[in-house]
Amino acid sequence: MSSSGHGHTPAAWTGVIIAFIGFCVAGAFIVMANVAGFWAGMVLIAAGAVVGGVMRAAGLGQEPRRSAKPAPAQAQPQES
Repeated sequence: MSSSGHGHTPAAWTGVIIAFIGFCVAGAFIVMANVAGFWAGMVLIAAGAVVGGVMRAAGLGQEPRRSAKPAPAQAQPQES
């Protein structure tokens, strides 16, 4: 398991599951040469991204990590 917890949130799981279902739908309909079904699958893929983003905004996702700011460089006097 990942120790960083990357993607282990309800928002991530929901978005990925919806997008995976959309991928399967689009793949099945492309094999059947059904253009409308293919585009319905593509809409599901986009909906997965939207649902995941909305859930993250609602607080069900991972908090953004704040990068540690490096300490400002101190000027050192040069020895002559």
